[in-house]
Amino acid sequence: MTQGVFVICEQRDGAFRKISFEAVSEGKRLADELKTDLTALVIGGDIAEIATDLEKYGPDKILTASDPILADYRTEPYTTICAQAIKARNPGVVLIGASAQGKDLSARLAARLDAGLAMDCISIRNKDGQLTYTRPMSGGKILADITIAGTPQMVALRSNVMTITESPRDGVIEPVDVQTDEPKTQVIDKKVESGDKVELTEADIVISGGRGTGGDYTAIEELASLLKGAVGASRSAVDEGWRPHSDQVGQTGKVVSSNLYVACGISGAIQHLAGMSTSKTIVAINKDPEAPIFSKADFGIVGDIFEVVPEISNEIKKVRA
Repeated sequence: MTQGVFVICEQRDGAFRKISFEAVSEGKRLADELKTDLTALVIGGDIAEIATDLEKYGPDKILTASDPILADYRTEPYTTICAQAIKARNPGVVLIGASAQGKDLSARLAARLDAGLAMDCISIRNKDGQLTYTRPMSGGKILADITIAGTPQMVALRSNVMTITESPRDGVIEPVDVQTDEPKTQVIDKKVESGDKVELTEADIVISGGRGTGGDYTAIEELASLLKGAVGASRSAVDEGWRPHSDQVGQTGKVVSSNLYVACGISGAIQHLAGMSTSKTIVAINKDPEAPIFSKADFGIVGDIFEVVPEISNEIKKVRA
């Protein structure tokens, strides 16, 4: 595989998502191993200024597709732009983040290019130029190794898994022609959550609450705020209407791979474990010593979350004082 590594970066309102830096860093590692070049593509309404933010992660070339029609993500024009850029450069492998946008775009793009796609990957291994992609399957109970025949090989990377590594260089920034038909869809309205809220899938620390909270997330929100983390929820908590679906962690919610995951009052149903089992360190707090969550936890505390969580917050405040 010598045709090059190609990374599709994701930005929102003029700022790169964290997964973009992870994907470019992983792309750089692969390009170095394969002794080939690395190209990054950025698409948006006005992204000329932020394109240089990618230079510190080592791409040889940064392609920019800038046009008012691309200001908001829509599948049709983004797929067309990506397909044109990939066909013009014929890379061996294409990396993209497995965010909500990335999953939508990668699937459509793979169909357009008649390419194989490995979704939600957590590692890539190279052996004599043959790449093997590892992804969780069956709710995270098994890890599958996947190889893809032909090129380009498309890979969607799970957020918060790949290491962000700086390899500064002056990459060539090259605008690309935007040739796309008028989209069939329109963005009528956008509802953006508070800018202070940490994106759940990109958070290094996630504090989640389940049925055991009884709907009271005050202590959990305080602890998350102290640790600059995100607040998550189990499916049962969302079904009860205590938290929005955007906070749901699990097979039918969001998948997180945080450095620290604290499960408060969560029993540990398989559906929930599928969404957080790849976190680096898992702490469970539950008054039921037989709760299944303890079998997956690195550290467990048997106790009432309304007593334990505030005490943890108080100890953090004492240390910082």
